[in-house]
Amino acid sequence: MKKIVIPPQQLGNKNSCLRFLLVLVIFMCLSGQVFSQKLAQGSVVDDSGVPLPGVSVFIDGTTVGTVSDIDGKFMIQASAGDVIHFSFIGFKDQKVEYTDQVLSIVMSPDVFGLDEVVAIGYGSVKKGDVTSAIASVKSDDFIKGAVKDAAQLIQGKVAGLTIATPSGDPTEGAAIMLRGNSSLLGSSAPLVLVDGVPGSLESVAPEDIESIDVLKDGSASAIYGTRGTNGVIIITTKRSTKGMEPTISYDGYVSIASISRKLDFMNAEDLRAKWNEGYSFTGANLEDYGANTDWLDEITRKAVSHVHNVVFRGGTKNTSLTASLNYKNNQGVFIKTDNEKYTGRIDVSHSMFDGKLTADIGTIISEQNFWAGGSDEGYSFNKYVYRQALIRNPTEPIKNEDGRWYERDVYFYDNPVAYLKESDGENKYRNVRFKASLTYKLFEGLNVKGMYTRKSNSNIRGYYETKNHVSTTKYGSEGFASRGTENYLGNYTELTVNYKKVIAGDHNLSVLAGYNYEDNMTEGFWANNKYFPTDGYTYNNLEIGSGLTKGEAGMDSYKYSDKLIAFFSRVSYSFANKYLFMASLRREGSSRFGKDHKWGNFPGVSLGWRMSEEDFVKEINWIDNLKLRAGFGVTGTNVADSYNSLSSLNYSDYFYSNKEWVRKLVPARNDNPDLRWEKKEEINIGLDFGLLNGRVSGAFDFYNRKTKDALWNYDVPTPPYLYGSIMTNVGEIKNQGFEALINVTPIKTPNFEWKANMTFSTNKNELVSLSNDKFKTTNDFFYPEDGYTGEPIQTTTHIVKIGGEIGNFYGLKSVDISDDGIWIIEKPNGERISAAESSTDDRQVLGNGIPKYYASWNNSFRYKNFDLNINMRGAFSYQILNFSRMFYENPKIAYNTLNSSYDKVYGKAVLNDDQRYVSYYVEDGDYWKIDNITLGYTVNLKNKDVFKNLRVYVSGLNLHTFTGYKGIDPEVKQTGLAPGNDERDKYPTTRTFTFGVNVTF
Repeated sequence: MKKIVIPPQQLGNKNSCLRFLLVLVIFMCLSGQVFSQKLAQGSVVDDSGVPLPGVSVFIDGTTVGTVSDIDGKFMIQASAGDVIHFSFIGFKDQKVEYTDQVLSIVMSPDVFGLDEVVAIGYGSVKKGDVTSAIASVKSDDFIKGAVKDAAQLIQGKVAGLTIATPSGDPTEGAAIMLRGNSSLLGSSAPLVLVDGVPGSLESVAPEDIESIDVLKDGSASAIYGTRGTNGVIIITTKRSTKGMEPTISYDGYVSIASISRKLDFMNAEDLRAKWNEGYSFTGANLEDYGANTDWLDEITRKAVSHVHNVVFRGGTKNTSLTASLNYKNNQGVFIKTDNEKYTGRIDVSHSMFDGKLTADIGTIISEQNFWAGGSDEGYSFNKYVYRQALIRNPTEPIKNEDGRWYERDVYFYDNPVAYLKESDGENKYRNVRFKASLTYKLFEGLNVKGMYTRKSNSNIRGYYETKNHVSTTKYGSEGFASRGTENYLGNYTELTVNYKKVIAGDHNLSVLAGYNYEDNMTEGFWANNKYFPTDGYTYNNLEIGSGLTKGEAGMDSYKYSDKLIAFFSRVSYSFANKYLFMASLRREGSSRFGKDHKWGNFPGVSLGWRMSEEDFVKEINWIDNLKLRAGFGVTGTNVADSYNSLSSLNYSDYFYSNKEWVRKLVPARNDNPDLRWEKKEEINIGLDFGLLNGRVSGAFDFYNRKTKDALWNYDVPTPPYLYGSIMTNVGEIKNQGFEALINVTPIKTPNFEWKANMTFSTNKNELVSLSNDKFKTTNDFFYPEDGYTGEPIQTTTHIVKIGGEIGNFYGLKSVDISDDGIWIIEKPNGERISAAESSTDDRQVLGNGIPKYYASWNNSFRYKNFDLNINMRGAFSYQILNFSRMFYENPKIAYNTLNSSYDKVYGKAVLNDDQRYVSYYVEDGDYWKIDNITLGYTVNLKNKDVFKNLRVYVSGLNLHTFTGYKGIDPEVKQTGLAPGNDERDKYPTTRTFTFGVNVTF
């Protein structure tokens, strides 16, 4: 056969490029004239001559397809005159008519990315047709290294999406907030969909994810109704396609982690120096006990973790199969804190009747097991232990001479090594998800799909404190055991009809209609006991403890359920590829709301104008793409409790009647038939652009969102109400902000390429109102319950005022110190007084714990076979309350202290006051992090019969932080109503180094 080289400009129309999977193959049987077919073959390269593996190659108008191999070569059954279609991520689609010749296809990069496929919920669209604020991140751009969950993969990649990792606990994931705080009582967590089914950021292994799409504005997420207020994260896993060559890929890494920064508390040498200087102490540092103990070092370690992920992929002409196995063994930096997890996934897709019927079946199974010695509630680590390691006298020994743990009778003062080693526990989670769907193509453009998913999560936990634990040695518990379990079952059903039609060439119409049913049930119980005759049974023989007979045991059981039903529709229309329109409506009903408001409507509408398709813009040769977007949408927030709309009576304590003790039956909740959804109305205006032949691109978005009917617990009089508070819809919250994303390619040559990505976002929030016609506040402020210092200071840390911002610190403003070391504070009226004379009326706003600005700068370099990724991000213009300084930067306290306690405050005097919450400890939290650096090398393989691809890499996570903040890490909790509190009881953040390998067979 002859060989023909087809340059990109002669390869026909540029149809949609399937970007949401790295390898997407359409390969099914070709009906018709088998004997007239021949084996078409050839190769595919980019415009630099580099082979392109994984290119989708298929015959137009049929289901026959294949993919190119690692060398870019392909073979496919074709007849003369067939049009062969080539599609690959990041490249323009190309077509060529087959003429019995060997094909050498040269594909050109799609520098504008307009044909990239973006998930929008219940479907997908080309990026060029998107009219809402949607961000898409592919696996090639994920954060590399030892990430905890799916959220960390896109940290710093999506403007307006705040992803924080304030804890180093291997069992805790990231904290997420999108476009500010939109609820007073609700969570900030977004809706997470894994392959179209509600799940979590930990449903699948991060190594098994192909792409993550984020629906940010109301017009995009309105189709998800009550769960769309905090945004929607759509996770797409790695998949096979029909006709795909069988492959096995392995991704594995080993990492080492340590505490990113340690606080400078006095060690034994420092403490002895203070005694020599004439200092005397009470409590912990009363005297020298002769030892030299680094208490933090005794309970921490270099944490070694390893992760292994194997993916099997392949397909025949009618069937594709994907199977993956993931094993994760993560050590925490504190001894015993481990997290082991197994995850398995299988997806099978099978087509019949010439591709008209497609059946998909998939399951995800995982088992997680971690040490739960933190508490009887199943936590991995008791953060109180970290505090004890810091404040412990460093001259004390770990054990007495007789081998018993060394303990002293000091208030809230326990041996941290004993606390950890004399606690034991285990927490096991088992998760199963089964999903099956049938899609039938009634005729060209019309598909009907039915999907059913069954989800099951079970948990069993146990916890035990031995007779050598402080609970016995100090408080006489003689052993304490707890056991608990919880089980969840959920059913999810979805029916959709989707119709697509191109009319007269210029009119592109898509219509979706669907129905969704979901029910959820959770049940569980727990019990505890104490006074055990032996430690031998730990938590496996609760009945032998005598705590129950003494009235000191506990038990509880519960069960709750809810249902959600929805009808939804969406219409998309475009004319001449210039004018774009999308509208959706979801009508949703929830069992959690009052009888008068079971149903709600959630509309969304957006418009787009591709100005770059207009003649007057086409004349500007440096503009490649220019699209103006505008959208409006309404989303909701469901209440957390299934029965908040119903009145309830609960049993309370006992009273003596008729010579016996009888339990009281008391009101526990008021009836509220008007309880309904919080509704967030959002307007978004955006601009997408591409300039200089794709070298510069990005998006700008302005948004204004108002949450109406915000839920709040209102104090009410009794009578007429049975109970003293009621949950009702009274509040209004406003968020407005700006987001920017800019992509640039400063350098691009055959051997070297540099790509950069920058994001910026800012948000301003306000509590507009906390009253309605029926319920009115007596005060124009409240103190959030989750903002509290703890003892001995015992005061709230934040205030939320009507008309003000959420997140304001509220305390005494320190401006000076007296000669004898007493704080001088400034009252709101400007008067200065001694802190000893102050009262709660002298408090004022001291700052805000939510950053006003977020930014990131991500760089990707490629030189021949080397690749280097550098990811940096930061937050600015916010404050942090440093609990460690507030409690332990004070030489007067009865515990070990920070070395800075003996520095002169304001350069005048050493502090000699009681512990107080003053503005001196409210610090600027601005930071810039070198978050991730990954250096990789792809090995040149001469023999690819076994190994098709081999890449090795080294990576560092949380490498360095530029900040003036004096605590461990300025990346603290920024969600909720009391953001910015850097608690003293914590699991410090870690710095991690990783070595990994990626292999494809």
